[in-house]
Amino acid sequence: MDCCVTGAVIRTLREKLGMTQAELADKICVSDKTVSKWETGRGFPDVSLLEPLGSALQVSVQELLCGQAVRNMNRSSNMMKSRFHVCPACGNVLFARGDAVISCCGIQLPALEAQDPDPAHRLEIQKSEDEILVTANHSMSKDHFLSFVAYMTTDRCEIRALYPEGSADTRFLFRGSGWLFCWCNRHGLFRQRLDRRMI
Repeated sequence: MDCCVTGAVIRTLREKLGMTQAELADKICVSDKTVSKWETGRGFPDVSLLEPLGSALQVSVQELLCGQAVRNMNRSSNMMKSRFHVCPACGNVLFARGDAVISCCGIQLPALEAQDPDPAHRLEIQKSEDEILVTANHSMSKDHFLSFVAYMTTDRCEIRALYPEGSADTRFLFRGSGWLFCWCNRHGLFRQRLDRRMI
């Protein structure tokens, strides 16, 4: 294996659950001596055991390999703490309501850091009855384009996909103040405030 699960990680996760080596061994159908070997660094779990081991230790395989359990402590369900991830291989847009280990196409994806928009990435907003029209004066060529626009309020996030050689305009049902996000395939993620008093 290119990445191996360390004995310290297995022991820490097992002890957090108050589980003995024998109990863990029983859950994944190996001997307690095998678990002991892993924890003392005299051996490593076979790749075929990673999924059952992660399940028994209540973590994902990704968490098991990186040695860090990711827990979403966002107990207030505040959507404003959400994160976007974009796969550089296939362009898939993934959304999480807090910290998460996310992968796509075999790549672990870092959360995108939003920046304030420059003039080229500023979104224009017009309100029309119960909708908002969001437009961008941005290239939509095959090499340089906006991939999505998202409208986030405290209780929801709506994402509209945009496509190269298509329009950079989209509409949302107006749901009050929040944030607008757009992602440029060359320059990254941009965020701007949407206040009901602005429109």
